[in-house]
Amino acid sequence: MIKRTNAAIFKCIIHKVGNKFNSTKNAFSEKEVVFDEASYELMLPFLLRPFGNVVQSYRFNHHSNIDLNEINTYANLIFADDDQFIDTSKHIVTHLFEQSNSAQIKTGDVLVVYFNGIQYQEMTVDAVGIFKIENKTNFFQTYLENNSYDVLVQTGINSKKLDKGCLILNTSDREGNIILSVDNNNYDTQYWINKFLNIKYADDLNSHTQNYIELCKEFSTEIIKSTYGEQERSTFLSKTVDFFKENEIINVERFKEEVFEEDKHKTLFDDYKKEFEGERDVLIRNQFDVSEAVLNKEKKKIKTEIKLDTNIQIKLDIDAPDASTEYLERGYDEEKKMNYYKVYFNTEG
Repeated sequence: MIKRTNAAIFKCIIHKVGNKFNSTKNAFSEKEVVFDEASYELMLPFLLRPFGNVVQSYRFNHHSNIDLNEINTYANLIFADDDQFIDTSKHIVTHLFEQSNSAQIKTGDVLVVYFNGIQYQEMTVDAVGIFKIENKTNFFQTYLENNSYDVLVQTGINSKKLDKGCLILNTSDREGNIILSVDNNNYDTQYWINKFLNIKYADDLNSHTQNYIELCKEFSTEIIKSTYGEQERSTFLSKTVDFFKENEIINVERFKEEVFEEDKHKTLFDDYKKEFEGERDVLIRNQFDVSEAVLNKEKKKIKTEIKLDTNIQIKLDIDAPDASTEYLERGYDEEKKMNYYKVYFNTEG
């Protein structure tokens, strides 16, 4: 995550990107944007606010050599010589255009921005930002004509929501430049993350925690729910979250010992883990530090409701892993020929 207290826009240019699938063309600007005070004060937080809560960072990727990653090359050109800003920004848009190989990829405005004064951890750095505006909003504009006010509809950018954006920081670690990315219209995540930027999660505690929780979520849905039902799925996820909360370091063998009661379930988990690693092209470490920030973020996304076809839902508390086992019973009523849940409680809340 970043802080934008002292951040400033040094250079900014806007182009339009087309879609080669439906033969719409790019449109390039030849000059940088000159902001008035009002538009600048609105634009700066609009572009940077989404990155204030971003926990995980990325690094550039390439199958043979990082130096051949296009966006890595273009960002380094701008950092090295900002006089190349306009020409390089056009190359960035052209590269984005080349990735639009399906009808669902939207055309839109592309802002390329050079920032100064962004605070990341304990450092103050420059950054190159690339932002794509895919959706615009209709709004009413009132105006005075012949001593009477009238109204017309105009279309513009919603200043509350950024569609897609990335920040390439002018600082690096052993894996390369640090990159932050957001995508609020992730109808095609391959398009932005893998094809255009060609980036991967950094090899750190954030990605280790993220990958393991994703593994457990998918295992709970594809294996546990399909075999044992929704109650067991929710119980497993609650135990997973509880284990992460109680341990600063995750050891995979100890995780399996505490979460699974039967050896056959451990074997199922091991087999699924291998499939997950192969499909995602990731390596799940046998031991890693927990990222509390990622855990809290992912915990909010976990759904533990049991939805029944009788229009009743039972919501289980993700922070109470034993409640489902102790106070919820599942059975079958022979007379009604229906499944049922029996819930035990003392008082109603």
